[in-house]
Amino acid sequence: MQRFLSLPKPLLLAVAIVFSAGVVLYSMLWMYSIRWLSNVELGFDFNYIGNQHCEYVKTVEPGGPAERAGLRPGSRIIAINGRPIEDRDTLYEIWAHQKPGNTVELVVLNNGQTTPVTLWATFRERRSPSKETGLTERLSQGLLNAYPLVFLIVSIPVLFLRIEDRNAWLLALMFASFTAAPPLPNFLAGMASPLRDFAMVYRALFNTLLGVFFYCFFAMFPVRSFVERRLPWLKWAGLAFGLCFAVPGFHTGGPRAPALLGRVIGIEPASHILWLLYNYSFITLGFASLIGNAVSATTPEARRKIRVILWGTLIGVVPVSVQRALSDFFHVHPPIPLVVTLVLLLFLFPLSFAYAVVKHRVLEVPVLLRRGARYMLVLRGFTILLALVSIAVLLIFALVLAPHLEVLPGGGVKGGIALGAGFGTVLLWAGMLVHRRVGEKIDRAFFRSAYDARMILEDLVEKTRTATDRDQLASLLGRHLNQALQPSSIVIYLETAGDRLSAMHGSVPADIAVLSPADPGLASIARKGGPWEISETDEEKLPHPFPLAPLRPDCLVPLLGRDGRLVGLLVLGARLSEEPYSREDKQLLASVAGQAGVALESIRLGEQIAERIEAERRVAQEMEFARQVQSRLFPQKLPALRTLEYAGACAQAREVGGDYYDFLELRPGRLALVMADIAGKGVSGALLMANLQANLRSQYALAATDICQLLVSVNRLFYETTSDNSYATLVFADYDDSTGRLRYVNCGHLPPLLLRARGIVESHTGPRPAIEHLDSTSTVLGLFENWQCNVAETTLNPGDTLILYTDGVTEAINPEEEEFGESRLINIVCSNRNLPPQALIASIIKAVQQFSHEEQADDITLVAARCRA
Repeated sequence: MQRFLSLPKPLLLAVAIVFSAGVVLYSMLWMYSIRWLSNVELGFDFNYIGNQHCEYVKTVEPGGPAERAGLRPGSRIIAINGRPIEDRDTLYEIWAHQKPGNTVELVVLNNGQTTPVTLWATFRERRSPSKETGLTERLSQGLLNAYPLVFLIVSIPVLFLRIEDRNAWLLALMFASFTAAPPLPNFLAGMASPLRDFAMVYRALFNTLLGVFFYCFFAMFPVRSFVERRLPWLKWAGLAFGLCFAVPGFHTGGPRAPALLGRVIGIEPASHILWLLYNYSFITLGFASLIGNAVSATTPEARRKIRVILWGTLIGVVPVSVQRALSDFFHVHPPIPLVVTLVLLLFLFPLSFAYAVVKHRVLEVPVLLRRGARYMLVLRGFTILLALVSIAVLLIFALVLAPHLEVLPGGGVKGGIALGAGFGTVLLWAGMLVHRRVGEKIDRAFFRSAYDARMILEDLVEKTRTATDRDQLASLLGRHLNQALQPSSIVIYLETAGDRLSAMHGSVPADIAVLSPADPGLASIARKGGPWEISETDEEKLPHPFPLAPLRPDCLVPLLGRDGRLVGLLVLGARLSEEPYSREDKQLLASVAGQAGVALESIRLGEQIAERIEAERRVAQEMEFARQVQSRLFPQKLPALRTLEYAGACAQAREVGGDYYDFLELRPGRLALVMADIAGKGVSGALLMANLQANLRSQYALAATDICQLLVSVNRLFYETTSDNSYATLVFADYDDSTGRLRYVNCGHLPPLLLRARGIVESHTGPRPAIEHLDSTSTVLGLFENWQCNVAETTLNPGDTLILYTDGVTEAINPEEEEFGESRLINIVCSNRNLPPQALIASIIKAVQQFSHEEQADDITLVAARCRA
């Protein structure tokens, strides 16, 4: 069955159309045939006895042709015109071809006789039933004649409204079987052969399978019964067994044992009894399944839904089943009034389904008509009135315009047509506007609750956009949805931290207060993408265990983010009015869900921005603290020297950086000028700079006697405590205040500049002081474990200026991608060589920043020293 329902919907629709057409055609043929009467009669009532192949004479009209021929009540007709009575339709076929005045030969067995006698009777014209029957009998006959209609009215609309629902198809098959339950009236005598053959096949199939279809429906509806759970193969076995009896009966219109079974059993009554036992056994199992499901229903709503069907089935089907069993097994034939009563009771069976569908939403069929008769009259009446007014306005317009067009030349007609078309367009637009506004007023007058619900939900769509946090959004949704739809319960889940769904509104058990969107049940809801009203069939398809099952949801509305992610969920219980959620309700809920999803995304984005701002604030605060700490690592006081004035500064590109300078007093009259540049910027560079500073500060006393011993130790510690790609360039210069001697080690750093006070050289910018470069003497620190140290020496004379700098000075770039370069540095130093060291440094930093348009990419660190006389 599931494979059949998985077919494309257009194909299912085509099958449903063919099936419904067949059921309707058979019902029409049956109702036509039961009203058909032959033109002739003999004046006796009869009943066919199948196991004796005879027509049993029940009553004989006094003075009629049958009585005059010698026919008596209790006689059995075994042949007519030499043709044996083979089945029910033999007599009707012969009667259909007779005319009044024709003579017929009847072979009869009278009571207590074993030898048949032959009687001759003359047909007379059939008398009008209205002259022979009373009003009550005619009304009863009319009800019997309309027997299939009730089953058609219920089953076919349900099938087309729930065409992908297994239960709708099972209901249609079961009700089709009930339309085939009565015998074929008059055995379709006088009907065209193709129609007669179709009716025979239809009745043979559905009448034979009535019991198994009855069981199949109640074994699966509303849930699988205890019989179905224990014996799932039983329904298929029953269908196979029933088809074995149905196919051989296609030419007789009823069940017939297959030839092989007939040969095994040997006698026809035994095979007929076997079919009866099969049929009534499955009907009994159907009753057992229905009662079992009614008893085991776990919720008041489920019990309420099945209670109506249970009583309708018991009251409607049980009496007629008992009557048919008595007739089939014991040949007990009830009087017509009892038959009519039983049929009226049987009508309760489909009517109970109709009531359950409308009132209790069984099969989830939205058959409640939104518009009543008064509403239709008012709305359609207004539409007709609007059309009449429009026609009248057009006529008046034409009459007013016509005299003016008559005096115009032929070209004026075209203008008149254009003017009329324009006026008609304006009139159409105005009519649509009036119709919409008046339609809203009619809706409000006739369906105030539905109108108010729509207004509330439309208002909610607008207000949802203004929610600023989850609690406000959940409160807004809960209040408006409860006011508009009045569900028995409402729970609202919204996405919270950790991408979890938390219950923000409504009462829920603790174990489902927080859910994971990855749960298979919730993932299936997200795939639906819109409001999902859960039916009994849907409940069976949901993964087990379904986390929302304790909430007994009736409608689930997913809230999806922009990327289709499940960011929230509305869980609505059944409406207090017991009405289903209408299509308009679901459309409005979908709109609310869409806006709520956008609002949740905005709330989440706002939270992320707030978190980022807070994180950036904390980082900025921490970086400011780090800057203050690092600034304390630079020299806070300058040891006084008699022959040297000096200063240092660091303009960092970030809060912290990797440049380092220091002034270390090796002993009185001995000063070490230190300049270093760490490979790295920002926090990483600052940490390495602190490491290098700590190593130097802890061991710099060694430099008083041996600079190389100090730097070898610093290199080893720096190498061991940093990563493989970490290193530093460094200049360590030892100045002797008494002699002016400068001993230095340049570890891969930019060569310091030494401007001599004496000695002028020519350059492209004119005469300038002679400049010496203190080039590298060793490799960088921290990159190699085995490191060699070489010391160089020079002397500072009075007026000489020494400049130590990092690459942040010479590699500064302007918008034209030009570097500041060493030549510009030399020019600035030469131009400002008479300034004190601190002012000289400030002028260099200012020039570099102006050159790069204040966009500093690297730290600018400088040390300036001038020898005094």
